[in-house]
Amino acid sequence: MIFSKLKYLLLTFFVLLATVVVAQSNLKWNTVAPGVWRATAGKPDKFNFYTVIGVHPKIEALAAMTSVHFPLPENEIKATVIDGKTYLRFPLDSAEKIFGLGLNFKTVEQRGRIMRLHVDHYGGQDNGRTHAPVPFYVSSKGYGVLINAARYIDVWVGTAVERDSKHPPAVRDRNTDKNWQANPYSDNIEMLVPAEGAEIIVFGGPDMLDAVRRYNLYNGGGCLPPRWGLGFWHRTPTLYSDKDVMNEVKQYAEHKFPLSVIGLEPGWQSKSYPCTYEWDKNRFPQPAAFIDSLQQKGIHINLWINPYISPDGELYKKIFPYTASFTVWAGLVPDYSMPQVQKIIGDHFYKHLLSKGVSGFKMDENDGFDEWLWPDVARFPSGNSAEQIRQTYGLMMQKMTTDLYRKQNIRTYGLVRASNAGASSFPYVIYNDYYSHPDFITALINSSFIGVLWTPEVRSSPTAEEWLRRMQTVCFSPLAMINAWADGTKPWSFPSVEKQVQEIADLRMRLIPYFYTSFADYAFYGTPPIKAMNLIPGFNAPVTTSGGALNSTENPYAKAVKQEIKDQFMVGDNLLVAPLFTGQKSRRVILPEGKWFDFYTGKYAGEGEVITITPGLDIIPVYVRDGGIIPMMPVVTTISKEKLPVEIRYYGHKASSYNLYDDDGESYDYEKGKFTRIKLSVTKDKNGELKGEVIIPKGANVWSYSNFSWNFMTK
Repeated sequence: MIFSKLKYLLLTFFVLLATVVVAQSNLKWNTVAPGVWRATAGKPDKFNFYTVIGVHPKIEALAAMTSVHFPLPENEIKATVIDGKTYLRFPLDSAEKIFGLGLNFKTVEQRGRIMRLHVDHYGGQDNGRTHAPVPFYVSSKGYGVLINAARYIDVWVGTAVERDSKHPPAVRDRNTDKNWQANPYSDNIEMLVPAEGAEIIVFGGPDMLDAVRRYNLYNGGGCLPPRWGLGFWHRTPTLYSDKDVMNEVKQYAEHKFPLSVIGLEPGWQSKSYPCTYEWDKNRFPQPAAFIDSLQQKGIHINLWINPYISPDGELYKKIFPYTASFTVWAGLVPDYSMPQVQKIIGDHFYKHLLSKGVSGFKMDENDGFDEWLWPDVARFPSGNSAEQIRQTYGLMMQKMTTDLYRKQNIRTYGLVRASNAGASSFPYVIYNDYYSHPDFITALINSSFIGVLWTPEVRSSPTAEEWLRRMQTVCFSPLAMINAWADGTKPWSFPSVEKQVQEIADLRMRLIPYFYTSFADYAFYGTPPIKAMNLIPGFNAPVTTSGGALNSTENPYAKAVKQEIKDQFMVGDNLLVAPLFTGQKSRRVILPEGKWFDFYTGKYAGEGEVITITPGLDIIPVYVRDGGIIPMMPVVTTISKEKLPVEIRYYGHKASSYNLYDDDGESYDYEKGKFTRIKLSVTKDKNGELKGEVIIPKGANVWSYSNFSWNFMTK
């Protein structure tokens, strides 16, 4: 009896031991693209981000980047599968900074944080619950890591010390040692994936920006919006009719204020919350004629929708078999992971919307809160779990609508409330109802690490000062928009700053050649159009000091990189934007290495230092790097096919060049090579005088620009 029990215990021990050994076997890394490696732990879910987005890496663009070796010590990346969950461990050096891990609104550097990456409406805390909880991080050492698992992933970023740590923290006595810390040094990033396996993808650099570029290129490259999408947007109040909208357009014209897109809120539909996706016949009796009249004025229509299907529309019976076991607002929840759903809803959209000239969508309510959406116990007919559907719902809606427009060879641009890994090629910008101006800018910065776009849209303001400050920042974002759905506010709602608001909106329009080129670089090279300062090469370099001490006078740049930078950012490669917020009269601006010049005057501003400025209310501070070339067009209110002259502003003293991008502005023909890069070059002659040259490739088509004139801003 005793022998039998002993035999049973020994057998059980060896079975468990064998299981652990298998679970902890070394990961095998395979090259899947130049500078990109993949490994699998356990048995990953078949349903993941890449099966959802269905895009292909841009191999040629990846191959053109600097060749790199695997950037991490392979033996220090651990994966263990226990009790149906996957435990991942990555090494973390003492001076290493970590960025990314979702669209965060209050923090930029993520080391020392614990979060659960979970699609949700942002609730005011950077705890992982956010609109785009992308499980991708990028390191100051110049590499990135993605966990390709559509699950609620728990992350500990340098917060816990493993017993077998290679670099254990010093043991200190709190009673006697003033250097004792409640959070001792940790040399690892730990993740817990609630699945029997996970796919891990590592992206090489050699620097942070290159790691982000590789990530974006692996995801199909960044989106290139239609040119009109970069103009000014206005969303009308919820229950506006076609006559109300036309009156709004008339007011914009009377004020000579830019307007490229009108957004219609829920009232355009016969029913919303849940939705029919069919026009309300009282408010919009002739939608095709209404849209055509707007298009003749150069204005496009964007429609608000949410995913939940009303019983009062054509879709209800057709979609019923392909919906979840729970409803939302008494509406059916389509299982977008099923091809049947994409076909049924896609056909409905084409019949009622695209065929009538609708240019895009604002896709709301696909993020959270928990008490609004389906619970995690919901069942979906595809067999995918409610958790997996929650993590990818916004992605699937983006893909379906993008594919609809692709079939027509027409580009779209829109808004969405939920996204996740792999979304960079989808032409959607994230927005939300949270409304902190400073936090909006932090989110704008964080978006550049994770392959998504974010807009700090303007809704309302208690004062003229805040109104202007918000307008200034939104005009330097991926999508410049006023959202007046609730209160009917207008750009001129605060007369005391109407002139300044007009000026910043006009500047946005003038900068469209620069913005469009920056987005082309996103599409072709993976370079984010808006960039965090930490993505500027050299900005995260080790600090060199005299005598080991930091000094804000002798070594200000060294001090600057020690700070979390969440209130200034780059637009394209040449513009540094440093917004002010309500109540601020002055602020510090961190100028990276090299000389920088004031955008408005061309005057020298500083070089690799921290400056303090008091710009006044009228402008948002903007700086241009030495040799910066900024193409600008005349002020226009809409984006048309008319060829416009280009003013080429040049700043500083360095010889440089800039490749201005041009195409037809609306189709996908650029993917077939139908585009032109116009080289704008500045050189010095024998006497050191600067000379500007415009080089259009022989035989190349130019769709948007006519005459070119140089303006050397630095005198």
